[in-house]
Amino acid sequence: MADARVSRYWVRGLGRYLARHPRDITCVVRAGWRLRRESWWRRYPWLPLPDAAYWEFRVRTVSGGDAQLEPAQVVAAAKWSDLQRVGR
Repeated sequence: MADARVSRYWVRGLGRYLARHPRDITCVVRAGWRLRRESWWRRYPWLPLPDAAYWEFRVRTVSGGDAQLEPAQVVAAAKWSDLQRVGR
């Protein structure tokens, strides 16, 4: 069984979506890496996950308040995030 701290960050159906759209994998991974909390390796689980409060904020801004994200929303937000970094 997955740790509840980790499973809150997974969007149901995202793996299946990315298997059908492999070009989007890099974009989603890059966006996830940018969301990681500072010094993530110091606390359990030792994974580059975002802070819970920040993640909840990002979910609300992407979904417009809906509690459940759709895989297409995640990919669209990741692509938007990549476009914002082009000029840097």
